[in-house]
Amino acid sequence: MSAEGPVGADREQAVTDEVLASFAGTADPRLLEILQALVRHLHGFAREVRLGQGEWEAAIDFLTRAGHITDDRRQEFILLSDVLGLSMLTVAINEPKTPGATEATVFGPFFVDGAPEVPLGGDLARGAAGTPCYVSGHVLATDGTPLGDVRVDVWGADEDGFYDVQYPGERSAGRGRLHTAPDGGFRFWTVLPTPYPIPHDGPVGDLLTAAGRSPMRPAHLHFMVTAPGYRTLITHIFVAGDPYLGSDAVFGVKDSLVVEAGHHEGGEAPDGSRRAGAWTSMAYDLVLVPEDAD
Repeated sequence: MSAEGPVGADREQAVTDEVLASFAGTADPRLLEILQALVRHLHGFAREVRLGQGEWEAAIDFLTRAGHITDDRRQEFILLSDVLGLSMLTVAINEPKTPGATEATVFGPFFVDGAPEVPLGGDLARGAAGTPCYVSGHVLATDGTPLGDVRVDVWGADEDGFYDVQYPGERSAGRGRLHTAPDGGFRFWTVLPTPYPIPHDGPVGDLLTAAGRSPMRPAHLHFMVTAPGYRTLITHIFVAGDPYLGSDAVFGVKDSLVVEAGHHEGGEAPDGSRRAGAWTSMAYDLVLVPEDAD
């Protein structure tokens, strides 16, 4: 029996079997399932591509760099998960299949807990550069019931494609938290989203460059909606007509989330205010499902 035949294969399988057995005493059944599946698939990947020692070292260096660049303002591992499609796959696995519910998409690396509270109709742009945009809609249950006093977190990039946390200092702009009116309505001013590249000055950017992939994301605005008795919704609304809708670097676009943006030249806005210059508007209802939905 040659060393390159069954003996070699047996030696490789013996390593996998030994590692699997090492987790046999894991008390939590779910953790045991996850760890052993991880080992089987990770070892299977290494065998499939015949992973070289230098390639293994390059992978360790990549992960080390991702760890070093991650801090309280940047999460490179979420970015990695996003560009590999793992984030959207996890969303697809866990998203309820309830008809009429707003579809979920990726969380992204730029959410900040404790964003400033903004009154209904208020301005969460707070100095962010861009064309003013009036955003409105309702938070509803799937049966059409309006959901009042529901927390809605919103965040987005400015016209230069940067979130506030990407600037030096403690700036807070282009994000806020508001609560819906009794009829479920929400409304606020921000700036019109524009397309932008995900951060590509680190290891994830190097990966995209090596693969010949673009780092661009289509214009979008993030929402997280939290209501007692309902599943938390994490989603975006995307601007119709954006050139990157078909090539989102993180695979987050869904047709149901694409919204037409109205363009206006001055005049009266929906909130009764007078606008001297150009402004835009978008309207979209966010539909939640009960916590116990399948």
